[in-house]
Amino acid sequence: MGTLSFTRNDYPTLGVELELQLVDAETFALSNSITDLLEGMPPDMKETVKPELMQSYLEINTGICRTVGDVRKDLTQKLEAVTNVTDRLGLKLFWAATHPFSSWRDQKITVNDRYYELVELMQDVARRLVTFGLHVHVGVDSGDKAVMVCDRMLRYLPLLLALSSNSPFWENRNTGLHSNRSKIMEGLPTAGLPPTMRNYSEYTWLINHLISTGFINTIREIWWDIRPHHNFGTVEIRVCDMPANLEQVLSIAAFVQCLVKCISDEIDEGAYQLQHHPMMVQQNKWRATRYGIDASLVNSDSYQLYSVNDSTTHLVDLVSPMSEQLGCTDELHRIYDLIHNSGAKRQLAIMEETNDKREVVKRMIEENALF
Repeated sequence: MGTLSFTRNDYPTLGVELELQLVDAETFALSNSITDLLEGMPPDMKETVKPELMQSYLEINTGICRTVGDVRKDLTQKLEAVTNVTDRLGLKLFWAATHPFSSWRDQKITVNDRYYELVELMQDVARRLVTFGLHVHVGVDSGDKAVMVCDRMLRYLPLLLALSSNSPFWENRNTGLHSNRSKIMEGLPTAGLPPTMRNYSEYTWLINHLISTGFINTIREIWWDIRPHHNFGTVEIRVCDMPANLEQVLSIAAFVQCLVKCISDEIDEGAYQLQHHPMMVQQNKWRATRYGIDASLVNSDSYQLYSVNDSTTHLVDLVSPMSEQLGCTDELHRIYDLIHNSGAKRQLAIMEETNDKREVVKRMIEENALF
């Protein structure tokens, strides 16, 4: 068995990955246009503006950032470059975690051997992955620290999902869920909430055995809601839907960075392992999936029910001193905007008003346009 060497990172560095939909500017349907988009991008952005599994969306990655302000500057520059190209191509960027009416059956796989192999292995489970998420990386200083942070962050993942929920529609219908994306992702054999592990050696053992037994071909086929990323030296939080705009992305990134840094400091100070039952986390995730920001979540300490509003307010109060150290207080406090108007809630409100899913996409784009 091999070892997964963990790249030490100067924490709490930050990185963000956006998955954004390409839609036709007239019909607002998904457009399989990633090749045309990439051909129009500046050469120096080809490592950070990338194709994904399907040709109807793209991934935008930041560089290594010190602050949320750096993330803002990085993403704004790249989004402006992407928008310049999409405008010329008659396309728009749609910030949501599913598309309200375009079918997964109409989406084309990106020309890439790895993607073809993945679809051949997983069939419709992979073909249905026309979903779009936000991934936030926070640097930590060791593999053992990464595993411990992942374990302690589990209890907060349902709240992050509720705040980011932005996928109420699927296959031209209202699913009744605020985050239908999370249920689609859970169809993958190595997705959803991760198992708890004691240290990085146990994580390495597990990954090596998954590969040696043929369950996965590479570590890239681990799609947990949170995971250590050994190459980047980060904890990667993957549970979030794609929020509706850049400001929401930045507020969630600030929240995540503060939480991870607080947990990391507690570990350095020798705090005991926190106890939370995996079933409670799983049930909270279901409530976040079903109800979004209207969910009532069980506190892992008191086992009492609290609203998303109360849970968020309590946590923001706890991490606000850390936000001052990290220089992200303004972005952190904008998380309160999400408590009252998540992407899912806004999509549903537009649908109730207009009864037109095309209008949902159109208005969401107009209301959240950067340029």
